Amino acid sequence: MRRTAAAALAAVLLLPLAACANDAATSHNGAAPAGKKVDGPTVKIMVGGLDKVIYMPAMLTQRLGYFADAGVNVELLSEPAGVNATTALLAGDVQGAVGFYDHTIDLQAKGKIVESVVQFSQAPGEVEVVSAKQADAIKSGADFKGRKLGVTSIGSSTDFLTKYLAVKNGVNVSEFSPIAVGAGQTFIAALQQGSIDAGMTTDPTVATILSKQLGTVLYDMRTPEGSKAALGGLYPSSSLYMNTAWVDGNKETVQKLANAFVKTLKWMNTHTPEEIAAQMPADYAQGGAAEYAAAIKATLPMFTTDGVMPADGPKTVLSVLAAFHPDVQGKEASIDLAKTYTTEFVSKATG
Repeated sequence: MRRTAAAALAAVLLLPLAACANDAATSHNGAAPAGKKVDGPTVKIMVGGLDKVIYMPAMLTQRLGYFADAGVNVELLSEPAGVNATTALLAGDVQGAVGFYDHTIDLQAKGKIVESVVQFSQAPGEVEVVSAKQADAIKSGADFKGRKLGVTSIGSSTDFLTKYLAVKNGVNVSEFSPIAVGAGQTFIAALQQGSIDAGMTTDPTVATILSKQLGTVLYDMRTPEGSKAALGGLYPSSSLYMNTAWVDGNKETVQKLANAFVKTLKWMNTHTPEEIAAQMPADYAQGGAAEYAAAIKATLPMFTTDGVMPADGPKTVLSVLAAFHPDVQGKEASIDLAKTYTTEFVSKATG
């Protein structure tokens, strides 16, 4: 009964903040194959789409054997949306979640203290793509007026970022139509059929769109430079976040996780996209090995090399959320950003 009630409460808390970056061509649900068993603690981590390039460090760490090397058994679970990962975390079904950092700010506004313990990225990894048929008509966010713009779901991170880009360019949120088109193949179909004029998605979907010449890039937020140009600063997104109370009570285990993930981030920084792709499950390369490697190459700049939160990143995320999010707007002064992340473990990470 308590578990059911917790799950229900989590769902209610997260209604306004729907799926974050749900952009895999086909998200792999359920549990990933277990890694090597070691004599150590066991941790369940829910990932908002194991096959998404923006969440690649989760599966890659297991494939490289770094969880085992760190002395921790990790069970990776997958849901197609980051919001589902957060719901599982709040319900107590898992001890950690891999999803967008913005959840920690949203949840604090609702009285829940959750923190990023390893920051995978310093940019959203999102791309605003314009249909090839509309490429000459949509040149910036100023041209969003009167348009149908694809997002994964209403209230998602893609929705928030789209609204921010519109307002930044002088277009009111009431002057365009956000259309929930999901991710991957449903997103691509909407673009092809003219259901949307443009939309926000991530790799490997972006790579497929470009390879088939179905659209062009308008805003590329896969790099720090792209994030700064579009959003005014670095925008930390994918991360491992956990309930602060659990972190405080399990510091040795959290340190093991940090050791493993930081080791992976360093490995990613010293290997080619092709070498990284070769380590991932073969079925993740849905558009072929070359296209998958190209998707990884385009997204690699978003990742940190040490798991440390970018100094001004949280302020940028708060600024974007405060512009539209009903639970955050007007509460900026009361949000304690220092409680939304910690560098305690990554600063001591070994490996």
